[in-house]
Amino acid sequence: MTFDSVPVWMMILGFLLMLGPLVVLHELGHYLVGRWFGVGADAFSVGFGKELAGFTDRRGTRWKLSALPFGGYVQFRGDMNPASIPDPDAPVEEDHFQARPLWQRALIVAAGPVTNFLVAIAILASFNLAYGRATTPPVVEVLMEEGAAGAAGIDVGDRIVSVNGHRIEDFGDVTPLVAPYPDEPIAMTVERGGRLLDFDFTIPGYEEQDRFGNSFHVGRIGIGSTTRDMVPVGPLESVGLAVRQTGDILDMMVTGIWQIVSGRRSVEELGGPIKIAKFSGEQLSLGWQSFVSFAALISINLAFINLLPIPALDGGHLAFYAAEAVRRKPASPRSQEWAFRTGMAFVLALMLFVTIIDIASLPIFGS
Repeated sequence: MTFDSVPVWMMILGFLLMLGPLVVLHELGHYLVGRWFGVGADAFSVGFGKELAGFTDRRGTRWKLSALPFGGYVQFRGDMNPASIPDPDAPVEEDHFQARPLWQRALIVAAGPVTNFLVAIAILASFNLAYGRATTPPVVEVLMEEGAAGAAGIDVGDRIVSVNGHRIEDFGDVTPLVAPYPDEPIAMTVERGGRLLDFDFTIPGYEEQDRFGNSFHVGRIGIGSTTRDMVPVGPLESVGLAVRQTGDILDMMVTGIWQIVSGRRSVEELGGPIKIAKFSGEQLSLGWQSFVSFAALISINLAFINLLPIPALDGGHLAFYAAEAVRRKPASPRSQEWAFRTGMAFVLALMLFVTIIDIASLPIFGS
């Protein structure tokens, strides 16, 4: 089997075109909500580390492009550093972040991930509005004789009623309940001749490869459908459908992470900046539609990661604010500083770990 290869320059270009706008939009979410509440900003940076280029606007905010393109930050007034740790030695002034009420600080922090979700919803809604909604009756029209479903007794013409207790309205509802769960039990209820039949079996796991040679461990039960219609949708329905699609993607992400943590999936399925660059270049080579769809996936991923309750991430700040709401007073600046240092160490260690996995998966190391 031969695979299509993508040149390195396209991977780099895809990475920059993918991550750059998403990071800018994420940080703009923080910045604009902060400005809305009257908070000043000392710096708005795309990337970390040494400044490569920048300018200072009339409000005193330094807009800059930094050397390491793996994220960005907004440093609000009164913060000791880009992690928004309060400066215990600075007097609190009216336009400082720490001077704002708790609910405003929480909204400013949440604005970044929320913006990433909104970007993904906008992209998916645009595709829904342009192409419509795919509908497929939940009827088995294709059955592989050697497949798990056929071996369990499911037959052509059976109408799928539920999978693991989830009601099935469309054949597309089956895939997210099967593909992410290889080697796990499944309970299916089908309608045949007016009778309901229950089948319990195990979802076989298969190693599949795409045209670029990327391997995926997925569940397949050997059923399919050949009937598919595209139904036009209006603006409101397209947005509602996009919200549901975003939720489905988020659910699969949570499932995948939990499977890795619980040992049911290999840690090699984690991806860092090198793997994101590789996938970005591959999707860019397939055309703008594939690339923009992948951007929606990465935008949801960024929102999810930033909402994890790890100090130094947005979710860590929100966890501190939740504790502050319960305790009726904020944690001490010193305890916050140590928590965020620990969180930053964890994030850097995780980035190093996934980068090592990325490097080890390169063809020069035998994948």
